[in-house]
Amino acid sequence: MNNMFYVINGRKVKRYFLLCVGILFAAGVIYAEKDNITVFAPQQPAAIYSIPTDKKVIALTFDISWGEKRAIPIMEVLKEKNVNKSTFFLSAVWSQAHPEIAKKIVENGFEIGSHGYKHDNYSTLSDEEIRKQIKTAHSILSQTTGKSPNLIRLPNGDFDKRVLRIAEELNYKVIQWDTDSLDWMNGGTEKIVNRVVEKAHPGDIVLMHASDTPKHTIEALPAIIDQLRAKGYEFVSVSELIAQTEVQGKTVQDKTASFQQLEAAAAGF
Repeated sequence: MNNMFYVINGRKVKRYFLLCVGILFAAGVIYAEKDNITVFAPQQPAAIYSIPTDKKVIALTFDISWGEKRAIPIMEVLKEKNVNKSTFFLSAVWSQAHPEIAKKIVENGFEIGSHGYKHDNYSTLSDEEIRKQIKTAHSILSQTTGKSPNLIRLPNGDFDKRVLRIAEELNYKVIQWDTDSLDWMNGGTEKIVNRVVEKAHPGDIVLMHASDTPKHTIEALPAIIDQLRAKGYEFVSVSELIAQTEVQGKTVQDKTASFQQLEAAAAGF
C-alpha cells in the first residue's frame, strides 16, 4: 500500500513539475515579446483603408484643397450617373474661400469629411498643434456647411500613432484608401480608369481629387462608374461602408511607410 502511495505522488509531482515549467516558459516568451504582443492590450487607434466584406460595395472619395473648376463638374457627373452617395474631404481653408461650393456638396446629398486645416504633414507637428489643426478645421467646416464631420483624411495622407490617438480623442475616424487613382499625376484618362477598375475590390475606398490640379478625373469618372457598376458594385459613402461590417483595420503605418507606399504606387502608374 505504501509503495502505491509513493507511485501516485511521484506521478503528481512530475505532472506539477511539467506544468510549472510550461508556465515559466510561456511567461518568458511573453516577456521577451512584450512589445509585439497586443492580444491583451486595448485596441490601438487605426486608420481605415478598406472594409472587410464580401458585399460589392465601394466608396468613391474626392479630396479638395484648392481651386474651383473641378468640384461642380464632378458632382454633375455623379448625379448624371445616379451615384448619389460618395464622400468629399474638404480642406477648411478651401471651404472658407469657396463656401458656395462646399454648401452645394452638402445640398447634393454627398457626405463631407475633413481634410484638415493647413496642408501640413501632421506627423511633424506637436500634439497641441495637431489638436488645434483638427479642431479649427472642424469648426470652420461645421459653420460653412452646416454639417459636423467625423471623418478625416489627413493632408498628404500623412499621420503617425500620435495623430491617430488625438483624432480618436476628438471623435474622428482617420480615413485612408486602398485604391489610389493617381489622377493627380495627370497620366491620362485611360490610365486612371484602368488603375481604379483593376484594383477595386469589395469594401474598397477609392481616392480621387476634385481640386484643380488633376485634369482627367472628370473624363475618367463616367467610365469608372460604368465599369464598376457592370461588375456589380454599389456606390456608398465612407460612413455607410463602415456601417456595413465591423471594422478590421490594416496594420497602422507611420508616415515613412505611407510615403514609401505612395512612391511605389507612383512608380507603377
